[in-house]
Amino acid sequence: MSLFANRIYSKTITSLPTLILFLVVILGLNISIIYENYDFIINFSYIIVFFWSLKKPEHLGYGLIFLAGIINDVVQSLPIGISSLDYLLLSTIGAFIRNRSIIYNLFYDWISFFIAILIVGSVNYIILLTIFKIPIVYESLILGLFITFLIYPIFFKIFIWIDNLVIVNQNDKKNR
Repeated sequence: MSLFANRIYSKTITSLPTLILFLVVILGLNISIIYENYDFIINFSYIIVFFWSLKKPEHLGYGLIFLAGIINDVVQSLPIGISSLDYLLLSTIGAFIRNRSIIYNLFYDWISFFIAILIVGSVNYIILLTIFKIPIVYESLILGLFITFLIYPIFFKIFIWIDNLVIVNQNDKKNR
């Protein structure tokens, strides 16, 4: 029985990034804040997709990212494919930065995340405004992206802790 419990624990720990992403997307755990006529959203899924595609892409594949985007579109009542495009663009930028960078630390990742969400926010704004004619307040979009950028270091530390759990779990499996 202990071996079975260890396998379940091992699979749960290694698939934790995927579970977190789908939990955030299905439950719509993005925080919506209204401040002086601006309704902006702190987008946790952007942080999850960028971090795991930058650090450990084997934990979160492109197919799962696409599926999470489709589910997010359904939950948030957006046109189907918008969030998938955003998430895939974020993961592509993360993969590009992963292949081009030598130094991995919070500051470089944070600046890269800022550039990535500005690109994704611009593409999202252009598509929603020009193709779908959905009115978006540009100030709210920028404020939401900026607040998402500001909380990235908190989630960076949490995800590093989760990644260390995965590494410890994999090392325990090798030592048996």
